[in-house]
Amino acid sequence: MTDYQNLSENELRAMIERAEIALKSKQANKRKETIAKIKELAASIDVHVEIYEEGKKTARNMIKVPVKYRHPKDSGKTWTGRGMTPKWLRELLNSGHNLEEFKL
Repeated sequence: MTDYQNLSENELRAMIERAEIALKSKQANKRKETIAKIKELAASIDVHVEIYEEGKKTARNMIKVPVKYRHPKDSGKTWTGRGMTPKWLRELLNSGHNLEEFKL
């Protein structure tokens, strides 16, 4: 066994990195084996199993929504018309303005 006290900081960091890589590899292999066993057992009783990985996200098509409303004096303040009405627009509407005034 290695005497960790005699290793330099760089040698210890390298050893830790290699150990983390080895651990992740073993965990991934164990996960694959377990999933294969689950699917094999399910197939033995004519059941289909779909396993979704928690950490992996599916790609979503993010569509940028065009701006529909703009502040008359500050062009940086905009609203798409979705979600809650922004504070700047609520204040203008409460002071008697019409929503159509700010439409693009």
